[in-house]
Amino acid sequence: MPEVLKAPLTVEFPFTRSLGPVQSAFLTGLRERVVLGVRTGHGRTLVPPVEYDPVTAEEIHDLVEVAPTGTVTTWAWNHAPRRDQPLDTPFAWVLVRLDGADTALLHALDAPGPDAVHTGMRVRIRWAEERSGAITDIACFEPHDGDPVQAAGHSGVFTNPVTGIVAPARLDYTYSPGRAQTAYINALAEHRNVGERCPSCRKVYVPPRGACPTCGLATVEQVEVGPHGTVTTFCIVNIKAKNLDIEVPYVYAHIALDGAGLALHGRIGGIPYDQVRMGLRVEPVWTEGARYPDHYRPTGEADADYDTYRELL
Repeated sequence: MPEVLKAPLTVEFPFTRSLGPVQSAFLTGLRERVVLGVRTGHGRTLVPPVEYDPVTAEEIHDLVEVAPTGTVTTWAWNHAPRRDQPLDTPFAWVLVRLDGADTALLHALDAPGPDAVHTGMRVRIRWAEERSGAITDIACFEPHDGDPVQAAGHSGVFTNPVTGIVAPARLDYTYSPGRAQTAYINALAEHRNVGERCPSCRKVYVPPRGACPTCGLATVEQVEVGPHGTVTTFCIVNIKAKNLDIEVPYVYAHIALDGAGLALHGRIGGIPYDQVRMGLRVEPVWTEGARYPDHYRPTGEADADYDTYRELL
């Protein structure tokens, strides 16, 4: 058996969200070195605040300031900080119940080592030098041996409040396509499309999935399909995608390769976008060194009859 492929993969995008009045006050308060919680109808103060009572589901908006000092309720040592974490040296992740709050806030604790951290230890907020209205305005927590700091009783009303945030989301992981798709990818390097046939329903899956999702049986019989295929459905793209050097409008289509039991998608080229149609017969166009077709173009054959591909829509 050939070696199963694997490769590092990063998914990254900016996540933009608007803030309601409670979250807006909380983040604006951090910008001003003020920590705000919200008081429920039963008198509990929640930090960080939420818009709805987790017990009754009632809307809550009674803001109350809590102290920047608190107590560690639980912790875990992080011996190898990752990119964009609060500290670049080993630190503890801690849940801190700030004085005046009934729930705990998760953040980093700057400590010389795990022996210096314990449940019940007193800590205080270390504020970031530059603050913009984000949870990172709290640089971290640090040990505190002094007296509790009293909250000033801020009303939660600020000038120029923060109304929205943009948070970067990133996921780094190693992806393996598995045995079936490894064979498919290796065949693409030879300009071939290889699927796998279900031993029960006989449907040929391209790309193969290693098992038939309908019958639940493993698929091991390889079947070469195409290279020609039929456009089953399509859409016209009118919005230019970032980092994609294709002029709009262009067409993406579901293409049922000859011999395949389901359609895959690909871009249609070599024909005006307004002439693409269901039943159009197409073939792949490969660029030098590419591991997959750049696009599909018309073969010049007569259009396929609808009954030959209606089950593949």
